[in-house]
Amino acid sequence: MRVLRIAAQVEAASLALLLANLLTVHTEAVASLGGPVHGTAYLIVILAVRRACADPAARWQAWIPGIGGLLALRQMRRLG
Repeated sequence: MRVLRIAAQVEAASLALLLANLLTVHTEAVASLGGPVHGTAYLIVILAVRRACADPAARWQAWIPGIGGLLALRQMRRLG
């Protein structure tokens, strides 16, 4: 669960950073660093939810880019 929490936060923060960069100055260095960080965190979230939870709703929520990890965590906490 700890890995999932960290990856979900990194996924959401990196997407926010990428979108803010896109809407403002569009610095190439931010995009080239933020993209792989976001992609890696996204894949870690999907795999961590798959390993930690059998609930189909949480597994589907993990596939939502950006906020899926946070939604899946909320669903998993709700289930207990």
